[in-house]
Amino acid sequence: MKSRILAGAGVLALATATITGCSSGAAAGGDSDTLTFMFRGSDAEKAAYTAAIEQFEKDNDVTVKIIMTTADEYSTKLKAAITGKQIPDVFYVDPGSVQAYVKSGIIKDITKDVEASVDLDNVWQYGVDSYRFDGALMGQGAIYAMPKDVGPFSFGYNKTMFEAAGIPLPSVDEPYTWDEFIDVAKKLTLDTDGDGVLDQWGTGLNVQWNLQSFVWSNGGDWLNDDRTEVTVDSPEFAEALQFFADMQNVAQVTPSVTDAQTLDTYQRWMQGEIGFFPVGPWDVPTYETLDFDWDLIPYPVGSTGETATWVGTLGIAVAESSKNADLATKLAIYLSTDETAQQSLVDAGVQVPNLKDMADTWVASATLPPANKQEFLDIVNDDGRALPANTTYSAEWYDELFKNIQPVLDGKQTAADYLAEVQPRMQELLDKANADAGIG
Repeated sequence: MKSRILAGAGVLALATATITGCSSGAAAGGDSDTLTFMFRGSDAEKAAYTAAIEQFEKDNDVTVKIIMTTADEYSTKLKAAITGKQIPDVFYVDPGSVQAYVKSGIIKDITKDVEASVDLDNVWQYGVDSYRFDGALMGQGAIYAMPKDVGPFSFGYNKTMFEAAGIPLPSVDEPYTWDEFIDVAKKLTLDTDGDGVLDQWGTGLNVQWNLQSFVWSNGGDWLNDDRTEVTVDSPEFAEALQFFADMQNVAQVTPSVTDAQTLDTYQRWMQGEIGFFPVGPWDVPTYETLDFDWDLIPYPVGSTGETATWVGTLGIAVAESSKNADLATKLAIYLSTDETAQQSLVDAGVQVPNLKDMADTWVASATLPPANKQEFLDIVNDDGRALPANTTYSAEWYDELFKNIQPVLDGKQTAADYLAEVQPRMQELLDKANADAGIG
């Protein structure tokens, strides 16, 4: 799961020194009647893209060379292509890398082509805005990529486990409060075979991917509005992090450190031992084989009373150095918004449709789980946000929070003390990132 999520985490930031000035060389495609498209993903995604691109080739009398890597290899191979001035015509980009690519002249401003050919009212605004940059702030200004997808990070529950325990099923409309969530999680944490050892738990969440929901729902955040100040040392943030740690140390509704080392919580969820666990659209094909029923609900709510989570995304960008930039732009737009191309990817079970009307049809007509697919769309429309590092020039400041967080999770340090300690280090790294970006 982690390798899939990294798309939204802003971790692909390449050193400016490495990529500056490398956009003047030829694109990897070389010939004007040939395009190269570089992406990462599964065999299912490759098959879906191959089918979609075959139609594009016929319609435009062009050959598209597909370059596919694994998720783990993509960053290294793209960096090598940029350094070697063999940049693909069209390639995946994550939001966290957009500022560096724009500053270094790697990716093309495709705003005019998008606005001339795309009904943006029918494309998720979050997806498009994730690749806007006005020279100072992400989320506004020119468009430098079109969304490959949007990845709402939802919350799942084991319906079979609820029914076995005689617990009323959670509402899809009214989220649990934190207290209600802990109360239910305690009822699901059991020794089911009577041997004196717990073998079922209420939940088991990873701090890097789930802390955001609790912080945002409690009124906290990582940054101020203009992204110049790290705000993790607020009472709202501290309360959320302390709640997260207390799930293990006080409520004891998660596997212990020893239990997690024996078998991680993802595998325990897959085996039916975890009551609540995050679910992204990329998980759905795998979860079709689970031996229990499951569905989606909103994340539990903190003091704001409003559920919150994050939305990952990947973009499809066009190289500034492409010898056939117009057709490359057309390919990027086609892969993002053409209904047939989108249907190929949706049929492969790897993403939510980028087109809103297609997504509404998908929710209404798809028969495979989850039943509450609407939760995915609600997150993209209303409840989801960008991961904090995706809106800044570098992710180092954000990563710093998690480097030494373990004592808090183990109950050996309070959240408030740790956040007061780490905030200055995060601020220093953010200041450096903003200085590198020419902001501030």
